[in-house]
Amino acid sequence: MDVQERIKQQVTSHPVVLYMKGSPSFPQCGFSANAVRILNALGVKEFFSVDVLQDAEIRQGIKDYANWPTIPQLYINGEFVGGSDIMTEMYQSGELQKLLQA
Repeated sequence: MDVQERIKQQVTSHPVVLYMKGSPSFPQCGFSANAVRILNALGVKEFFSVDVLQDAEIRQGIKDYANWPTIPQLYINGEFVGGSDIMTEMYQSGELQKLLQA
């Protein structure tokens, strides 16, 4: 299975997927920590996370998959939502809560 197929399988097999640097319990950058904080604040207790620092193929592949240059990247129900800044804006406006409830 190539990296794009692996990513597609990951984002479509789990309702909430976060590609990040580090893990939810030990984020390795401030943007990833912010993304985890937002999901926790919204009561998302379980989400699938992928530590891109552990897999160079995934680290580059996810950027190509979404055509988005930065990490973290959030996917909800198989759809790319955005990175840390977009998550923050959507959280503040209430959009992210609605998307998670859908």
